[in-house]
Amino acid sequence: MRLKITFFIFFTSFFGWCQSIEVLDKKTNEPVVNATFTNASQTTSTITDTNGKTDISGFTTSESIFISHISHQKVRTTKAAIIASGNKIYLKPGNNELGTVVLSVAKFKQESHNLTQQVITVTPQEVAFQNPQTAADLLAKSGKVYVQKSQLGGGSPMIRGFATNRLLISVDGVRMNTAIFRSGNLQNVINIDPFALSRTEVILGPGSVVYGSDAVGGVMNFYTLQPQLSKAGSIFSGNVVTRYSTANNEKTGHIDFNFGTEKWGFRSSVSYSDYDDLRMGSHGPDDYLRPEYAARINGEDVVIENKNKNKQVPTGFDLLHLMQKIRFVPNKTWNFDLGLIYSTTSDYPRYDRLTRKRNGQLRAAEWYYGPQDWFFSNLQINKKGYGPLYDQAKITAAYQNFKESRNDRDFGADILFETDENVDAYSLALDFNKNIKNHRLFYGLEYMYNTVGSTGKQTNILTGESQPDASRYPDGSSWQSIAGYANGRFRLSKNLNLQSGLRYNQVLVDATFDDRFYDFPFAKAHINTGNLTGSLGLNWQVNQILGWKVNFSTAFRTPNIDDVGKVFDSEPGAVVVPNPDLKSEYAYNYEIGLDLNFENVVRLDLAGYYTNLDNALVRRDFTLGGKEFIDYQGEQSQVQAIQNVAQAEVMGIEAGVRVFFSKELQMHSQLNIINGNQEEDDGSTAPLRHAAPLFGNTHLVWEREKFKLDAYMDYNGQFNYDELSPSEQGKAYLYALDPDGNPYAPRWYTLNFASQYRFNDRWKLTAALENITDQRYRQYSSGISAPGRNFIISVKFEF
Repeated sequence: MRLKITFFIFFTSFFGWCQSIEVLDKKTNEPVVNATFTNASQTTSTITDTNGKTDISGFTTSESIFISHISHQKVRTTKAAIIASGNKIYLKPGNNELGTVVLSVAKFKQESHNLTQQVITVTPQEVAFQNPQTAADLLAKSGKVYVQKSQLGGGSPMIRGFATNRLLISVDGVRMNTAIFRSGNLQNVINIDPFALSRTEVILGPGSVVYGSDAVGGVMNFYTLQPQLSKAGSIFSGNVVTRYSTANNEKTGHIDFNFGTEKWGFRSSVSYSDYDDLRMGSHGPDDYLRPEYAARINGEDVVIENKNKNKQVPTGFDLLHLMQKIRFVPNKTWNFDLGLIYSTTSDYPRYDRLTRKRNGQLRAAEWYYGPQDWFFSNLQINKKGYGPLYDQAKITAAYQNFKESRNDRDFGADILFETDENVDAYSLALDFNKNIKNHRLFYGLEYMYNTVGSTGKQTNILTGESQPDASRYPDGSSWQSIAGYANGRFRLSKNLNLQSGLRYNQVLVDATFDDRFYDFPFAKAHINTGNLTGSLGLNWQVNQILGWKVNFSTAFRTPNIDDVGKVFDSEPGAVVVPNPDLKSEYAYNYEIGLDLNFENVVRLDLAGYYTNLDNALVRRDFTLGGKEFIDYQGEQSQVQAIQNVAQAEVMGIEAGVRVFFSKELQMHSQLNIINGNQEEDDGSTAPLRHAAPLFGNTHLVWEREKFKLDAYMDYNGQFNYDELSPSEQGKAYLYALDPDGNPYAPRWYTLNFASQYRFNDRWKLTAALENITDQRYRQYSSGISAPGRNFIISVKFEF
């Protein structure tokens, strides 16, 4: 037998047939991504790609190979044994998920069980099973991020009572937030392609020490697929995915492929989605129905009766994602990564604005966003060091361009109002990591520079003639940030870790206002402010059952161009105007977490937090040149502005449980309870706008070999009229109406079922039936109803 194996190894090695091997999960038969192969001396290593494949030609025939993965049991084997088993390795799922590696907390790898912050991770396998249509849906399915939508082409995350420009979005370590990220709902996250992600991490709570301004409520980190290299010769692999959903007649196609040599790697990705108008459920409040809509026929605005009142007309749009990654590794010391991403949408309707009425009639004939374009280029240079200053160094240089526009026309009017925005964002960051005995030090420097281009115009749709109009932002304005930080993890004992850090940030804002359309009492805005933030936390693993996390941190958000210089209609009869006299807002966060693990059969996690926001930037009534009302687009409107006039506080509880009934069957559940309020002008308190109602989910999952089944429930609590923030109480068109005619957000739940079957190493089928009982409901603060009963089918082919 040994002679046969030896002859087989020699024969296949000679002809190069045994270079590529595949690593699979023994329980599910799924590929195991990022499994690491090393020899005893750690002089040779490799890692599996997104298809679970890698090249082991760098190892000798008989030396020991150690295979490890964060969620699987370690294996010790040899190249000879791998080849004899048909070039496949099956890893057993691990009993302990605490070894998960987290990248986002310090921009370098750390094991999650050492962290003092709450971090959730979403893997590509979970994305493939859950089938989110956009990255916003991906976050919502985590069970700890609440997502608001004003239209189908939307998705504004809420984390721990904060949202929009108080949350930070990062792609491959580069901040996506720009100088015009607003306090109103944002949908930039939909420009991130779920198919092109290697992992997603969400930091719950402040992250300003590492990420600077805006990271008040949390940080959403998206890491894109990396090119895989070969140990010898070349490798080629890829994936093709197609998906269809019935609720909005979604048609999605995706392809990605990887080509790698010993030093060069190339990863390409393309995704395209076409969405029709979204159908809501049949059982729920009639207030959400769409009985009519506006259309233009023969040069005239008319109201059309909607034959299917559950169909939300118009909501459909298209979405395109392109990505190209290039990797060059000349030796064991240097690693160069270049990433290019482009994403764009078609025009897409602002559905909530199209449902508003004035005097019982539809107010708008048109209200749509122009294409939302995002171009991202990112060069990362990683270097291993062996001196006293660092063990790892990373240089990240990035350029981003953002384009967006808003277009609206009143019903029966001939004038189309349009504003166009263009932001160029440049950034350069130096990050270092140093191990000092049992301690780790992370430190770095960062510079960012944004320029904002903004124009406005009015166009007569009958004659096609256009004339300049007020822009949304001061054209040519800029935002700069210069910062340095240090963050350390100190091992006080075997089971006790301390994490602490400091960051100093200087931010400069410059804007010149155009007084052609409004009589501003000021000509320029200049802000030059410094901000110091810090964090201190303890992680104590008392024993195998009990673990504690305690954390205190501060965070800040400096005023940006949106705060300082925006002109727009915030709600019917109100217009927001510039305010150059703004200061930074600061958050002070306290949290404590508890983990209980009962023999890896029952696991409980519980976290409580309290955040106080000082000098909160909020929209309040204002005067412009002594006037409380001005004419805006032909309507007398109350003047408002962003101001430092409030204190806000948020407190909440996050609870999770996971029960392993057997190797095949488990249950896991998440529950989030949030309470937030802010100070009003008269000193009273009112509910905080972005503090979501109670929400969570419960899953019952069965996995065996090629099958995976998931029966689950999503649920959401109720906000009565007096529990809505004052700004939401004035938006009755978003909500159902109670018996007194007041808006409120009803409770809701959905029953859902998802399944996956892997035919072989190449083909995989995923199918799901969501909202089985066809509930008609809306996420809190949303202007569009959620999908009704929705059948999803997806087919994936790996090559």
